[in-house]
Amino acid sequence: MDEQLKQIGERLRGLRDALDLTAQEVADTCGISLDKYEKIENGEVDITISNLMKIAKKYGVSADALMFAEEPHMRSYTVVRKGQGLSVERTKAYKYQSLASGFSDRKAEVFIVTVEPKPKAHTIYKNTHPGQEFNLVLEGSMELFINGKTIILDEGDSIYFDSTKPHGMKALGDKAVRFLAFTVE
Repeated sequence: MDEQLKQIGERLRGLRDALDLTAQEVADTCGISLDKYEKIENGEVDITISNLMKIAKKYGVSADALMFAEEPHMRSYTVVRKGQGLSVERTKAYKYQSLASGFSDRKAEVFIVTVEPKPKAHTIYKNTHPGQEFNLVLEGSMELFINGKTIILDEGDSIYFDSTKPHGMKALGDKAVRFLAFTVE
C-alpha cells in the first residue's frame, strides 16, 4: 500500500512538472492545504479518489494514468473479468478495483470497493465530489453518512445520492464490506 501511494505521488509530481504547475495550484484544485498536497506527492498520506478525479479533469489526463500508470485505449467497450480489474489500495482499509479502467473518455467511474472494519472510535473521513454516486452492497454491511444523516446498508441494498454533499462510510461488524460504487458527473 505504501508503495502504491508513493507511485501515485510520483505520477502527480510528474504531471505537475510536465505542465509547469506549482504544488499550490494543484492543492487549490483539490481544495486542500499545500502541506497536505506535498505529503501526498511524497507518498506520506493518501489522496482521495475524488481529488484524483478533480486533478485528472482539470489538467486533461485520465484518472487511470494517475492511479494505475496506464492509459485507457478502448472506445467501443471494455471487458473486465472477475477479479481482474486494475486495483489500488488507497489505505490499509480501502481497496478500489476499477471496472471501467480500459475505456477511454468514459463519463463515469465504476469500482468495487472493499473496506475493512475499523475500531468503533475510528473517525470517518467525509468527502465531496461533483456529480452523483450509486452504491450497491455486494457483501457485508456499511454505515453511510450523507450530509449529517446516517444510513445502514446491508447486502443487496443500494443508494443513489448527490455526491456534492459530505459523505463517508465504514464497515459494520467484524467483516469487510464490498460494494459497487458508480460515480458520474
